[in-house]
Amino acid sequence: MVAGWAVHDPDGAQRHLARLTTTTLLIGLAVIVPAAALYGFCSWWFTHFAVTETELRIRTGLVFRRTAHIRLERVQAIDITQPLLARVAGVAKLKLDVIGTDKKDELAFLGADEARALRAELLARAAGFAPETAHEVGEAPSRQLLRVPPRVLAMSLVLSGATWGSLAAALIVPPVLWVATESVWTVLATALPLLGAAGASSVGRFVGEYDWTVGESPDGLRLDHGLLDRAHETVPPGRVQTVRIVEPLLWRRRGWVRVELDVAGSSNSVLVPVAPREVAEAVVARVLPGVTVPERAALSPSPRRARWCVPLWWRGYGLAVTDAVFAARSGLLRRSLALVPHTKVQSVRMTQGPWERARGVADVHVDTGANKTVTARLRDAAEARELLAAQAERSRTGRRDARPDRWMA
Repeated sequence: MVAGWAVHDPDGAQRHLARLTTTTLLIGLAVIVPAAALYGFCSWWFTHFAVTETELRIRTGLVFRRTAHIRLERVQAIDITQPLLARVAGVAKLKLDVIGTDKKDELAFLGADEARALRAELLARAAGFAPETAHEVGEAPSRQLLRVPPRVLAMSLVLSGATWGSLAAALIVPPVLWVATESVWTVLATALPLLGAAGASSVGRFVGEYDWTVGESPDGLRLDHGLLDRAHETVPPGRVQTVRIVEPLLWRRRGWVRVELDVAGSSNSVLVPVAPREVAEAVVARVLPGVTVPERAALSPSPRRARWCVPLWWRGYGLAVTDAVFAARSGLLRRSLALVPHTKVQSVRMTQGPWERARGVADVHVDTGANKTVTARLRDAAEARELLAAQAERSRTGRRDARPDRWMA
């Protein structure tokens, strides 16, 4: 609200700020900081939880009380996060991904050892262990599959187009606005978000993805990362709907790729921030058992007449359908290969605009359980109709023969 007022009335905001003395600012900070700390302490003090035979109950709130009843069989993932101050204090926060909710429920703050023990018990209960034995199961052992060296992560960010694009915008746009408007507030209102975007795409990603480690355990793939705020996440087995192998232009000479995920009931979206392609494909094989990433030569391109629909960029599209996955490629400078297991396809449809209809091409879309869509663009119209019927049959038989999504199976 304050930022909106400053942008709407920059001259008035500047006059009010000029009236504030150093003493006034220090008094304001002396009141606000302890008040915020006291409120946080009271919120933690009034947070209680209980684990029953069927659910986890969390009661929070100092002024407004909230009670969450989380059924254990609907829990998909439990992540442990430790902000910097929490690491210093030796406490941790539990974040729970639950089917049917977009926002994670949180339980903060517990002792670090207590948080790990509670997480292990809840995962065991979700896997079907009896309540009287679940607390004895403990945390499942983990085997490291991959660790991203900080030097490689830093170099990948330097070679990322998003980093240079946001930095160039932050350096070029503010001076141009100053020449055009000579308004300090206009320049600040534009420069600060641009600098924030540049920092988030470089320093922010480095801090968040520092010391990225992927481990394999019976309860899924474990992701540990973070320089200041440490996170311990789990990719639930069987809940991965789509895997994307991303290959930016400047990474190709080094053979690096990034692996991203769409997970039903979870906000985890990155599996591997950067790794050699063969190493990344080995990790993909663990998260999608029985799936082999199609070779580049196996991806059939769009027909040449598709160039009239999307000039030049049509060369980046490709498609491969194997016994296990629907694989669609897109992008020319930043290539992205999306892999959707047939068992995860919820619906399939074909679209054809007037210009595509005139050129005899069509798009085939597959929708997944993570409310995301993967599209095979600019396919031959006859091929698209055949693909539509064949994919619907593959998805139906695949779901019928799929194993249930359970932990520790």
